[in-house]
Amino acid sequence: MKQFFSEIAQIWKHKEMVSELAKADFKKRIAGSYFGMVWMFIQPVVTIVIYYLVFTLLRDGSNDRYPFILWLVAGLVPWFFFSEALQMATNSLYEYSYLVKKVVFNISVLPVIKVVSALLIHLIFLLIMVLFYGAMGFFPTVYWLQIPYYSLAMLVLALAVGYLCASIYVFFKDMAQIVGIVLQFGIWVTPIMWNYAEIGIGGTALALLRLNPMFYIAQGYRDSLLDQMWFWQRPGETLYFWAFSLLFLFAGVSVFQRLRPHFADVL
Repeated sequence: MKQFFSEIAQIWKHKEMVSELAKADFKKRIAGSYFGMVWMFIQPVVTIVIYYLVFTLLRDGSNDRYPFILWLVAGLVPWFFFSEALQMATNSLYEYSYLVKKVVFNISVLPVIKVVSALLIHLIFLLIMVLFYGAMGFFPTVYWLQIPYYSLAMLVLALAVGYLCASIYVFFKDMAQIVGIVLQFGIWVTPIMWNYAEIGIGGTALALLRLNPMFYIAQGYRDSLLDQMWFWQRPGETLYFWAFSLLFLFAGVSVFQRLRPHFADVL
């Protein structure tokens, strides 16, 4: 436990370096492209449009309190962040292998750099989402102030899982493919595209869905943007999410610390 808090303290101590490297990573991803940052948003926007068209055809929309596209976007935007952050964190040690081999560099910050870089893109997506909601006649309310809270919660979750996956990926290269498959499966069981209430899912099935921590995040974004509900009105789910995320963060950092002496030998 002492080593865990020492690791977190070291990361916090280097927060300025993390910020600068995250910005550099963000710029590197758009460098050399004619349209630059635009390409980062084309695929997510196309994905949203495809899902919207498909799922609009499969539902009558008679019970909608708001346009389905707004409900869909509120779930997909946080999912895009989590998915990208986790995949980038998983590959962080391999991508920065030249830094891993430097004795003086604190490699614990590498997964953090990738998650923060993904967060920068998420912030731009949030701005676009706010403008889109406004264009649809849905304007900010006091409940929207919860969005930073849910973004922070998702950042912690991505780091927790990212540390574990990054540590394993160094020794087991198939980890990246496993993460991709889990994310493809996870988007359907969160749920992001379909509403469990509309199809009458409850009881044990709903309890199992709630075990997915991203269920809490997607629901939280929708609570904030559309349903006007505070996070403390879901005390059980909030407690479960933070217990899960912090325990997973402890496990991920502990595995990272245990395997760190062998990273340079393998990369």
